[in-house]
Amino acid sequence: MPTAIIADDERLMREQLRARLTEVWPELQVVAEAKNGAEAVAAVEQHHPDLAFLDIRMPGMTGIEAARHIADSCHVVFITAYNEYAVDAFEHGAVDYVLKPAEAERLAVTVTRLKRRLGSPPSDLRALLTQLSAKLEAAETSGTERNHLQWIQASVGQQLRLIPAAEVLFFRSDEKYTRVQTESFEALIRKPIKELIDELDPEQFWQIHRATIVNAKAISGVTRDFRGRQLVLIRGHAEKLEVSRNYTHLFKQM
Repeated sequence: MPTAIIADDERLMREQLRARLTEVWPELQVVAEAKNGAEAVAAVEQHHPDLAFLDIRMPGMTGIEAARHIADSCHVVFITAYNEYAVDAFEHGAVDYVLKPAEAERLAVTVTRLKRRLGSPPSDLRALLTQLSAKLEAAETSGTERNHLQWIQASVGQQLRLIPAAEVLFFRSDEKYTRVQTESFEALIRKPIKELIDELDPEQFWQIHRATIVNAKAISGVTRDFRGRQLVLIRGHAEKLEVSRNYTHLFKQM
């Protein structure tokens, strides 16, 4: 049976990828998980897997740095939420990738390629890793490429759920929690609005109040109440969101 390790600093991401792999490749045995690159290298040395799924961005030793140590020992599959890295890796032709969060249909295509690779020695990744490392360093140094939050890990009842950020209609905070509202359910997170606004795509998510962020694509209109306050109307949702004075300029053309 083919074997693999999964390295990602987010537990929910590891669990999600493991579950999708079980669906599309039930013969694959995941023998270890790691939270960073150093743990991934140690897991490969201990278990000698056929494959290593490595998140490109991890604290401490990144997936790219880990790949330098293990690329001669097993086939590397990069995990990334950012298409620019995946495209580079894919076009190089020496490595496969998984876009987060992993979707069964897309992952099945990757698995088909991986099965063909297993009969051959691991590819020489030195040129590709140098290219990816330089791009990652340049993005972090210049700040020209911001990697925005792509998913939200939130509590729904007693369960943790992974919610694509694009599906969130709005975020509203109180003193303890931030409510995450989608079209079909609401969830809770502990991250405050002031942190969320720095991590979300500013082209899509607008702060309209010290306690509220709204998905601009979910706005159906703006109205005023009897006191003259602006209220944002959300598509398919009855709740109206107040716009504080500091953010009324966002809607001058509405």
